[in-house]
Amino acid sequence: MIQDIETIDEFLAHRTADVEEAVRTAAAMEIMPRFRQLAAHEIDEKTGPHDLVTDADRKAEEYLTEALVKLLPGSVVVGEEAVHANPATYEAIKGEAPVWIVDPVDGTRQFVHGDPGFCTLVALAHRGVLLASWTYAPARDQLAVAVRGKGALLDGEPLRAGSPAPGRDLEVATSHPDYTTDDQKHALLGLWTEGVGPRACGSAGLEYLAVARGELDATAFSWEAAWDHAAGILLVEEAGGAHLTLSGEPFRITGGNTLPFTAARDAATARRVLGLLSGGA
Repeated sequence: MIQDIETIDEFLAHRTADVEEAVRTAAAMEIMPRFRQLAAHEIDEKTGPHDLVTDADRKAEEYLTEALVKLLPGSVVVGEEAVHANPATYEAIKGEAPVWIVDPVDGTRQFVHGDPGFCTLVALAHRGVLLASWTYAPARDQLAVAVRGKGALLDGEPLRAGSPAPGRDLEVATSHPDYTTDDQKHALLGLWTEGVGPRACGSAGLEYLAVARGELDATAFSWEAAWDHAAGILLVEEAGGAHLTLSGEPFRITGGNTLPFTAARDAATARRVLGLLSGGA
């Protein structure tokens, strides 16, 4: 088993391209052949009509689980579909082993409807600290990679979140109404104010990428499932952005966050959004 952070650093120094290859291969083998080709029997509901899973989700997660553990012996995988089948596996995020956090198809609803706005998310963490992430949008052939302390890249080019232009309304992607409770909707109401342009989010991973690219000013999310947020949180952070929960603390992948939370292009924007969320809570 991996025993210390130096060993993982060595892995990241030499094997990130291998992780990229695994992510690309999972998409090429299990996701893209099913894109706009899904049959009815390949789509199932999990908790309801807005919470879908497909054969592409399951097969891609199976492939990544095997490939990632092989790349980093002693590591474990916390995948969305495996946790749905056995919620206890989520606890590995808090364990001592390096953990791969996997969302095989982030934006399954878009995927099911033939919309290219979906992606595969992989993050590597150890003892609650995010170390690296991969965000791959296969229908667009875009790959973003972040390594803690090393910055973020999109298709090999540096990502810089920058800051919003003064005087322009903030564009904020928020939890989709289909996925929020009444209490969560109330907490997010603070964003409906002058100077802010809130909209429902699509794929969380792609919204984080948009923040890291400086195309979206902030997110405001009311759930904390690590597979939706881990890759994007590190991507935004390494592109110069910031993230804060309602308590004023950074988002923790191990859970127990005070929600909602925001990830933004810079610290000032994160604080501004947080203030608005506090007003709605």
